[in-house]
Amino acid sequence: MPFQLRSAYKPTGDQPQAIAQLLGGLEAGQREQTLLGATGSGKTFTMANIIAQRGVPTLVLAHNKTLAAQLFSEFKQFFPDNEVHYFVSYFDYYQPEAYIASSDTYIEKDSAINEEIDRLRHAATDALLTRRDVIIIASVSCIYGLGSPADYYELSVTVRQGERRVQDKFLRQLMDIQYHRNDIDFARGAFRVKGDVVDVFPAGQETAYRVEFFGDEVDRITHINPLTGEILDEPAEFTIFPSSHYATPKEKVKQAIDRIRQEYEEREQWFETHGKLLEAQRLSQRTKYDLEMLEQTGFVKGIENYSRYLTNREAGEQPATLLDYFPDDFLMLIDESHVTVPQVRAMYNGDRARKEVLVEHGFRLPSALDNRPLRFDEFD
Repeated sequence: MPFQLRSAYKPTGDQPQAIAQLLGGLEAGQREQTLLGATGSGKTFTMANIIAQRGVPTLVLAHNKTLAAQLFSEFKQFFPDNEVHYFVSYFDYYQPEAYIASSDTYIEKDSAINEEIDRLRHAATDALLTRRDVIIIASVSCIYGLGSPADYYELSVTVRQGERRVQDKFLRQLMDIQYHRNDIDFARGAFRVKGDVVDVFPAGQETAYRVEFFGDEVDRITHINPLTGEILDEPAEFTIFPSSHYATPKEKVKQAIDRIRQEYEEREQWFETHGKLLEAQRLSQRTKYDLEMLEQTGFVKGIENYSRYLTNREAGEQPATLLDYFPDDFLMLIDESHVTVPQVRAMYNGDRARKEVLVEHGFRLPSALDNRPLRFDEFD
């Protein structure tokens, strides 16, 4: 559906001229334009009018979570009938993996994930893959590697009423896309089974779906409140997207394991040849454990460090980010660009400096360097 701007006000003062000039620049193919205005002059409302008239998926980039939340609230009020989503880092606390060579101190990655923000991130990517009337308010988190949008979409499961679907196979499909069975604590990314009834709680939603089977046929689909079981709707179909953005088809995981093992053997040999036996032992211990976990479960803590192979990229190739979930004709608005653009430029160098030390001392394979934010030339 088209964007529908809801506001009691109309553009006034310099706003109509600014809107006309900016839209004219877009039509003429100008890549970059700047809107200048003092605080309180209605820049956000001006941008809302441009989004409504342009009619394409839009990314609004802010330099911190607080500003992004403020913009999310404002755009949600302007576009209550469209898909407005919030995409920022989902960590409440984050201690990155690091090694301090001078004191021989290894710091293991430690983090606390905010489940609500994780849900909002999934809701954002789900909307981008299914709708055109989408506005994403994001922080610079959007330039970090996210996993392949092609795989994320390919692994999605669409359930239709009346179709033939074997229940056991459906449950295996859910586990393949990182959903787990929990008949007691029904939460996001989980499913539960009671006889011929399967309840699924999609990772990007606040409500769940109940699928009722009659033999090998989907007899009924209901949209339910996961807490009370109240029926909200009876859709003819619904789509379940993976519970992790790093979910990968089994065939690709097998190929990735072979390539990871090959790189590991080459790197271990290099360490041993250069007399770095401690580094070789560190690498062996870490990589063998990760490979075994990938073989058995298809997932491992820190799986993003193997994203080069899981997304079938070459060394140094640009990683998939939130920007890749947008269609080619999307619009990007950068708020407070004098702060945001330098922040985008700084992300890559800081991340690489930390990871080069980990690679040098055997804590990670060199391919971990490709789990990174975009360089500024790639973003630009």
